[in-house]
Amino acid sequence: MSTPTPAQDTDLWRNQPHAAVSASAHVPFVAAHRSPDPAIEIIDPSFARYRLFSAGVEQLTSGMRWAEGPVYFGDHRALLFSDIPNNRILRFDEVSGQTSVFRAPSQFANGLCRDRQGRLLACEHLGRRVTRTEHDGRISVLADAFEGKRLNSPNDIVCGADGSIWFTDPVFGLSGHWEGEPATPELGQNVYRIDGQTGALSVVVSDLQGPNGLAFSPDQSHLYVVESRAKPHRLVWRYRVNTAGTLSDKTLLIDAQGPGALDGIKVDVDGNIWCGWGSDGSVGADLEALDGVRVFSPQGQAIGHIHLPERCANLAFGGPQRNRLYMASSHSLYALFVNTQGAVAY
Repeated sequence: MSTPTPAQDTDLWRNQPHAAVSASAHVPFVAAHRSPDPAIEIIDPSFARYRLFSAGVEQLTSGMRWAEGPVYFGDHRALLFSDIPNNRILRFDEVSGQTSVFRAPSQFANGLCRDRQGRLLACEHLGRRVTRTEHDGRISVLADAFEGKRLNSPNDIVCGADGSIWFTDPVFGLSGHWEGEPATPELGQNVYRIDGQTGALSVVVSDLQGPNGLAFSPDQSHLYVVESRAKPHRLVWRYRVNTAGTLSDKTLLIDAQGPGALDGIKVDVDGNIWCGWGSDGSVGADLEALDGVRVFSPQGQAIGHIHLPERCANLAFGGPQRNRLYMASSHSLYALFVNTQGAVAY
């Protein structure tokens, strides 16, 4: 763990004009005029209880190049999310409805979350590291190498109730200049754990192709990890979390069973898994049917789908009641109130 260094912007909650965030064309969107919103598909009757009859999908802002990694700050009534190719983190103000630039450059930050002290944790592609923003704005590097070799491009991140930090490290940010810079990987594509007491870094999963989104079950007894380059279809694996901070009992929970592209995931208080969804690029894939959020039961059964006009990369529960689903989706940020709450995530 390194000594904190000054952030480029220590005024963490500054607000800039909404127009300042536009970097690409806004995606046209028309909200549903009828209730219930036809964009909310009930695949299994068990999903009906989570649909609010009069709540519909909203587009909150547009003009990003690739939106990712949302995290909610209830103490600021704001959502932070990454716009990776534009090398910045944006801030959506839930009260004013305005979107502003929170940090630029962001080192091509991707996944974001908060630790148990409420500090921002970020996976940074360009620096090939995981950082923490202190309360005074300084930035501490929590991990940038393992056994003397540089990390690849940390992708997504969660914090455990014991203060431990878990993150995935695929090679996506090393493939070109779009989300980082070209480089040769020095390590395998692993899932890591940072010990909450000692800061020690350890490998907890080493056999997945493109580990991506990850999330805990509501009681944190299990960890779910997306294998986003699995063949022939993308997968979600479930692991038992042991008291020593290791994982065991690897079990296949979700198989996309087709061209569906699992990405970031979140879990609600009932244990349902809400997955960023889209196409894996297969020829002939029905993008209109795939783009959005696919919801699975704790047993891995598909129960619902929220259709969006863009592929959803990642999502977060927010709002004062944790019942507003924020969806970072390609060029736009969408939201939907649902009849459940996000599991408490640190």
